[in-house]
Amino acid sequence: MRSMTGLGAASRSAAKGKGKGGAQALALSAEVRSVNHKFLQLKLRLPSELALLEPEVEALVRKRLERGSVTLNVTSHGAAQLSALALDVDVARRYHTQLLALARELGLEPKVELEDLAKLPGVFSSEPDSKAMQQGRKLLLEVVEAALDNLEEMREREGQALARDLAKHGAQIARIAAQIRTRMPLVVKAHQDNLRKRVAELLGEKASLAPVDVAREIALLADRLDVTEEITRLESHLAQLQVLCAKNGSVGRQLDFLVQEFLREANTIGSKCNDAQVAHAVVELKTSIERLREQVQNVE
Repeated sequence: MRSMTGLGAASRSAAKGKGKGGAQALALSAEVRSVNHKFLQLKLRLPSELALLEPEVEALVRKRLERGSVTLNVTSHGAAQLSALALDVDVARRYHTQLLALARELGLEPKVELEDLAKLPGVFSSEPDSKAMQQGRKLLLEVVEAALDNLEEMREREGQALARDLAKHGAQIARIAAQIRTRMPLVVKAHQDNLRKRVAELLGEKASLAPVDVAREIALLADRLDVTEEITRLESHLAQLQVLCAKNGSVGRQLDFLVQEFLREANTIGSKCNDAQVAHAVVELKTSIERLREQVQNVE
């Protein structure tokens, strides 16, 4: 079992080669955070020079994680460049020729500065350095993998704590369900005795009701008060809870549906019986189920 909450970080660097100022290195840092979410929601932020690798990074994250709102930030450090600057002399020459012609046409003094030409579109362009990009891709995937490793380690530790807490709430639910099961025969008998007493009071000593009619009413009353089926289903759900807590992988959605079934049975028990002790037990039961539900929201 894994929690959906966690944090992972990692840094990686690699030599890029020899530059004018000495050895240049590509350095990347990655930080990945995750919080609760019904599905897997990703927010990625990569360095602009590596932005084209976003689909590959997203696929990597989706392969590792199944649920949670995940934010991944990757930043680059150092002076390493993943692209080369290219100068198009022909474009600059055509700009210069056209500007001089425009100056003559307008009767202006022809004055074209180099810095003005350099700012015009197409004079300078950035072209990816294939070798550097290959290295950048390798380093990016490495640093993201390492950050995800740290995140998953933290989520697994949190998941172990969650499993223990879920087991504790499950034991509490089992205890209350056992109390209700023990109490209900006494409740049914008390209602049956009250029914016989009320019939005797209403009819008096002279009148009488056929035993078969009394038996039928008692049977109907017992059927209305019977929560054996609901208690049995609760116990079955508790067994399923134990199975899911011991299961590997993403079980959060299954646990979420299971908790809804717990609550449905508790509501049915509460609606069937108006006994004060059982009513108090049902309140306690719903409280334990709600605590269970809150923790289940954290499970991947």
